Amino acid sequence: KMEAATVFNHNPASQAAAFESEGCKWLHLVDLNGAFEGRPVNGHAVDAIIQAISIPVELGGGIRDRETIDMWLEKGVARVILGTAAVHDPKLVRDACRAYPGQVALGIDAKSGYAAVEGWAKTVEITALNLARQFEDVGVAALIYTDISRDGAMQGPNIETTLALADAVSMPVILSGGVSSIADLLAIKAAAGDRLEGVISGRAIYDGHIDVAAATDLLAGGA
Repeated sequence: KMEAATVFNHNPASQAAAFESEGCKWLHLVDLNGAFEGRPVNGHAVDAIIQAISIPVELGGGIRDRETIDMWLEKGVARVILGTAAVHDPKLVRDACRAYPGQVALGIDAKSGYAAVEGWAKTVEITALNLARQFEDVGVAALIYTDISRDGAMQGPNIETTLALADAVSMPVILSGGVSSIADLLAIKAAAGDRLEGVISGRAIYDGHIDVAAATDLLAGGA
């Protein structure tokens, strides 16, 4: 809900640089206004972030046509995330995957097992698994699965459902939503083994519940 949004830092580029200095391997970036409006809105902030860091950036939110995909990848975004487009324009996803191998991720945001689109404002009548299976053979770089009910709620991730999805598809899966503590990361690592490509956390880092350096060390195999 945009009216309930919390601003954690008024300088996104400096925040991105801080994440990099703390050991993040990727920066997961979402243009929230863009997700609602269906077009890029925070382009200047994204440009500043790309210029400020050297780690790869994946970007979602409002990317719903080929021109926007081309633009962001040409600007230096390492990977675009297509979510709403996967539901409404699956051909766009397939064509983009073929044109940009390894640079297109599928973002599936789910509520009660069903996909949600347009900034989570609408739920559609297709399950997350059935949506993912439509793109099995087109070269999706990663599937980012977010349980909306857990995102930002600080109640822990939906590990079981995410792993069930990872076991059911051939593409790499990234867990998102509800990762709120080092204990959550320990639970994910213990349950997942090598079945997940990565983990996304946002609010817990901003709130100080997860130390990025400790988290990256843990997930890389350290103590």
